[in-house]
Amino acid sequence: MIDLKQEVVTHLEKARRNEKGRRILAIVLIVILLLISARLIFNLIPKNYILSVTSGSVLSERHFLIKLLQDEAAENFLSLKVVKTAGSLDSLELVNSGKVDLALVPGGLINSFPNVRHVATLPPEFIHFLVKPHIRNLEDLKGKVINMGERRESTRILARQILSHLNFVADSDYVETNFSNEALIGMRSESLPDVIVEVSYAPSLLVDFFVKRHDYHLLAMPFPSALAKRLSWIRNATLNQYMYSIIPPVPSTDIPLAGVNLHLVTNANVEPKAIVELLKALYGSQVNSRFGQKLVEEDLLIPSGYPVSAGTTLYLDSKKPMLTPELTDKLSTMFQLLMSLGSILVLIWKWFRSDQDQEFEYDTEALERIVEIKTRKD
Repeated sequence: MIDLKQEVVTHLEKARRNEKGRRILAIVLIVILLLISARLIFNLIPKNYILSVTSGSVLSERHFLIKLLQDEAAENFLSLKVVKTAGSLDSLELVNSGKVDLALVPGGLINSFPNVRHVATLPPEFIHFLVKPHIRNLEDLKGKVINMGERRESTRILARQILSHLNFVADSDYVETNFSNEALIGMRSESLPDVIVEVSYAPSLLVDFFVKRHDYHLLAMPFPSALAKRLSWIRNATLNQYMYSIIPPVPSTDIPLAGVNLHLVTNANVEPKAIVELLKALYGSQVNSRFGQKLVEEDLLIPSGYPVSAGTTLYLDSKKPMLTPELTDKLSTMFQLLMSLGSILVLIWKWFRSDQDQEFEYDTEALERIVEIKTRKD
């Protein structure tokens, strides 16, 4: 043990006396400091992020929201690339696999996707039951043809759950069709289904079209609170009178409807800083002023069934006051650490310089003696 200690001291002493070694050490320290400085400067430079996102049907308010986000996010060095998918389940699968970065999906879907993360919860969409004039209440739905949208779309999943809790049996109490919104618009009146289910914010372009062009009206859902006890994703919603027509009024009075929260989700590996820029755009004044729904930042963390993304956490942390007690403690600890490191560096520097200083003092003293001897001789 003593020999090892002596050997270490010997090596340190050699390093201290070796001028070349001191220079190499100084160069290494300078390079390290330059690398740290470069890293800090690099982090300060704005990054240009590119994220892919699903937007649903081009006729939907979801698509309109994504277009608004595209415009606003571009000013925050974030580019959004819209990707067409077969429906919400397809969107979740693509996000889970990392092939798509973001998706807008409603509640009420399966959440067995381990790589999907929650970004934000948006206001609830309305579940519209558009019906032909001869249908006046829920009982009249029996025996009718009900279009629920494409098979992998969320509208079908949500509609079937609601009808099931109303004791309607698929393929027995009603006939299901699965036309897309685009296909429905191109159909003649006599070929259209008796009922069209549409999940969208109000006013919906699709609902507006069928009310004004084909005389459809909206069926009230008078017990969303009771359904919410059984289906946790259902929210109370009220559709205002005259929303889709004034003469004749559609709806004729304020009517209750079932609503469903819309969730923005992402893949777990998406860069958190990109999510921060997205949320800045989402809750910015421009998007809120142009979008028909009030986007409330306080509702951001309403559960979707998925873990909260790192980007959402980072965004919320950035909204906190700068000098919190926790931050003050961290800064104090960091300052003490820097002071300790500084003291150690000074001691090391003095230790390496001590031999040179002694030699310099010795040479000066010798020179003074030589001058003194010469003076005496003279």
